[in-house]
Amino acid sequence: MGPVPVCVLLSAALCVLSVVRSVSAEDEDEDYTWPQWRMPLLREKRTVRLTNPAFSAPAQAERHGTCGIECQQGLPDPSVSELERLLSYETVYENGTRTLTTIALQGLNEAETWPRNAPGRTRQKREVYGVDTRFTIADKQYSTKYPFSTSVKVSTGCSGVLVSPKHVLTAAHCVHDGRDYLSGAQKLRVGVLKLKSRRRGKGRGRGGKGRKRKGQEEDTDNDNDNDIEGDRGEAEEGKGGKGGRRKGRKGRNRSRRSADSGPPSFRWTTVKQTHVPKGWFKGESQNVSSDYDYAILELKRSQKTRFMDLGIIPSVKKLPAGRIHFSGFDDDRPDQLVYRFCSVSEESNDLLYQYCDAKPGSSGSGIYIRLKEAGKKRWKRKIIGVFSGHQWVDVNGVQQDYNVAVRITPLKFAQICHWVHGDSGICKAT
Repeated sequence: MGPVPVCVLLSAALCVLSVVRSVSAEDEDEDYTWPQWRMPLLREKRTVRLTNPAFSAPAQAERHGTCGIECQQGLPDPSVSELERLLSYETVYENGTRTLTTIALQGLNEAETWPRNAPGRTRQKREVYGVDTRFTIADKQYSTKYPFSTSVKVSTGCSGVLVSPKHVLTAAHCVHDGRDYLSGAQKLRVGVLKLKSRRRGKGRGRGGKGRKRKGQEEDTDNDNDNDIEGDRGEAEEGKGGKGGRRKGRKGRNRSRRSADSGPPSFRWTTVKQTHVPKGWFKGESQNVSSDYDYAILELKRSQKTRFMDLGIIPSVKKLPAGRIHFSGFDDDRPDQLVYRFCSVSEESNDLLYQYCDAKPGSSGSGIYIRLKEAGKKRWKRKIIGVFSGHQWVDVNGVQQDYNVAVRITPLKFAQICHWVHGDSGICKAT
């Protein structure tokens, strides 16, 4: 048999995608919507100035000796005072100074109980499982559009995700090794993929300016645009009456003509300050430091790119598909955005083990899922965790390797809300 023509292979691939999309649509149950939570409140007690960090820690490709799901099963529930100690945080500023803020928790009894999830028995190992199932988002019309446009690159070699115009959620180990801040964290920057316009300033306002901005506003109100996960982006463009779809295509073609023919490039922004929970530091939480592998980077300049909201879900495995998604900048594909989706193999209150193929560089990516908003028919993506990366986990005294993610819990949600908005009360109900 001779070689199969490329066109035949592409046709077959499109057929497979169509089947996957239809099956996915059938599996998604109308009853599965984003749950509503009453959040605890996190209040600042005191902020003190600390000595400046040395910024001497080297970046780590892998973490070893992590107390994972099995290891944490026998640990007692933390007290309120213990939680307050672990959720206190350090802030490092652009000029190299550092502060420690202690916090108090309120309303824990009013917040919904976070259910305990018993780990399953299925397991997988290694960074890549058999055939590499990652997708490189090479088309600039996808890599610079939502949801992929929320993924950013951190100058220490990690990824992150925009959670506000000025805030990036990433992994704590991307800036701190548990003992000191990384050498690259002293002058931390974040890169956002942007298209290079041929008509900067001068020609941008000609004719299509209003229509272009109008299209962007429509994207903000709709979560079904430009998605390879089975969304209905093309159909949604046609809303607004007769001829609406045709206008959408015309606007999109004008956008393509005004963009540079080359690939998108990173537009770098300086990080103004970095927040890291105290639970991540060595000596503060001997067995649960992996639960606090997250950090918030506040940017010096607001981004005009759409960001993704945070969400909380008690169990991913109990969802119809039990599937998570994330995009990042894997080291083996330089400057290329890499997307993947997979099922969760095990979950606890704070951690997710999953099958997603990943390489160093993708750590810090935002883990997200899609559910319908309560009382509405439209889908909404929300970040439910942070990809911590490939780790060697202690399983009954034996080191085994897994791809691990840190879950967003109600307490972590309140803390991140406090970092982003300055008041966790803004997110009291979500």
